[in-house]
Amino acid sequence: MLWNASSLNGYTIEASDGRVGIVHDLLFDDIDWVIRWLVVNTGEDIDHKVLLPVSALGIPDASLRQFPVNLTTEQVRNSPDVETDLPVSRQIEEALYNFYGWAPYWPNSGSPLSNSAVKPFVIPLQILKENPAAGDGTVATLPDGDPNLRSVAIVAQYNIHALDGNIGHIDDFLVQDDNWFIRYIIVDTKNWWPGEKVLISPRAMREINWEEKTFHLNVNRRKVKDSPIYEPTHTADGAYDEQFLKYFGINWVEK
Repeated sequence: MLWNASSLNGYTIEASDGRVGIVHDLLFDDIDWVIRWLVVNTGEDIDHKVLLPVSALGIPDASLRQFPVNLTTEQVRNSPDVETDLPVSRQIEEALYNFYGWAPYWPNSGSPLSNSAVKPFVIPLQILKENPAAGDGTVATLPDGDPNLRSVAIVAQYNIHALDGNIGHIDDFLVQDDNWFIRYIIVDTKNWWPGEKVLISPRAMREINWEEKTFHLNVNRRKVKDSPIYEPTHTADGAYDEQFLKYFGINWVEK
């Protein structure tokens, strides 16, 4: 099932022995476009945020607006504090996995695309990592080669540029709840194409400039405008997905 990432904010966290906080944000891997952690506020009178790995999550319950997690309330509350507004390095992730006593995801991690890059739409994603900007305006210094985790809430509103101009800004993400891949990026095009929202595949990215808060596609505006119509009130189901992938020539092979 596909979920709007923003809709999960405010869900309560139901640990194995009780309620322990609410979802504040989601962090995604900016290489593989996979949600890796939930940011959870466990404080009642104070702001205390911790990270929960998606490997501990059950399927969210929309009717009760809650997330079941395979952790105790003590594990969640005692999780190390993390500066979640900054890019989170692998060293920090490793410390968190050591705390939970679980093996990290990266030994067998990889892109859901296998080796199936398809031209002209899908090309290798190039991330600009020079001087990644921190949330407070300073520059975060990270070791070379470290994948960074990015905040869904912060990335929302970043501008999207086609080859021939701006098409709008990121409005939300559609996330699969079985593997937490970001399947689609929802783009609000009101300043270019009033009243419309379109879907973009994360694999459409030619370049991301985190400093300038811009995402650059390798297709032009016409290609985006003629893409399968997206209705926010309808589910982007299997039929839509098949039509979308065929239109853009994407061979998405999930592992």
